[in-house]
Amino acid sequence: MSQQTLLDTIPSIDLAEFTSRDPKLKSKFVGELGAAFTNIGFVALKNHGLSDELREKLYTAVQKFFYQDDALKTKYEFAELAGQRGYIGKNKETAKGFKKPDLKEFYHVGQLNPRPEMAENIFPEEIPEFEEFTKETFRIFENTGRTLLKAIALYLELPEDYFEDKVYQGDSILRALHYFPIENPELLEEGAVRAAAHGDINLITLLMGASADGLQVLRADGEWISVTALPDQIVINVGDMLDRLTNHKLKSTIHRVINPPVEKMKTSRFSIPFFMHPRGEMDLTSLDSCISEASPKVYVDMTAGEFLEERLRELGLKK
Repeated sequence: MSQQTLLDTIPSIDLAEFTSRDPKLKSKFVGELGAAFTNIGFVALKNHGLSDELREKLYTAVQKFFYQDDALKTKYEFAELAGQRGYIGKNKETAKGFKKPDLKEFYHVGQLNPRPEMAENIFPEEIPEFEEFTKETFRIFENTGRTLLKAIALYLELPEDYFEDKVYQGDSILRALHYFPIENPELLEEGAVRAAAHGDINLITLLMGASADGLQVLRADGEWISVTALPDQIVINVGDMLDRLTNHKLKSTIHRVINPPVEKMKTSRFSIPFFMHPRGEMDLTSLDSCISEASPKVYVDMTAGEFLEERLRELGLKK
């Protein structure tokens, strides 16, 4: 995808404007981020803190893990954790409203500074660099996510630190994804895709460039558009929790990962999103400022923990 095509569809903004000491640049960033999240729910972000060197090391470590035999990978799969830590095998997650499981396997790294009631992280001992680089990336993206939430708070005319206590030691997840090769495309069941159309559960998602194309976003006019992060950008999107909090003012846009062309079916695709979650006790009741006669309340009240539980059951990760 060309740079022009990307910029025509997903707005591009620079986090350095928000962190600068120039009030005009900071205000400009807040306005552009808010407009993008109000209109399409996605934005491309520069100066996000993740270096090319770390991204390459991270992908190398992730690929090394997923290329191991299934017998080794399943050592790190624990059903009682409901997919919140460690390895989650093939055909385990089914998008809400779909019958066929997604064609993927993944690995979850959670909070590095966990609360007492949280599960500890699990790391593959055979690949020590996996732990090193996933932890480093988690720290960077958690910090970037907190900065973005400050800008979102200002856009919503809330105190800048509104989200700070809500995401401190939150339930955020770094997900290393492997869309495995489809060795026999002719045997692929109808409706089976790498990731069926869905909205993310969390507040915001931070996504570095994937190893191959395939991500598509559903635009308001019903057209699916392809999204590819440029080398110096990551893609940020609104999750369902932020959508609920803002009464759909900020849009959790439906997206999917389509199957590759037949000639590329037997190749892997890797992707590593960071899902910024709050603590489970955060109240997701829609803000009064986002409810009006023109925009009546559309969601029932619940906490982030209650919503997460509901979605994990819908995805088939929790019984």
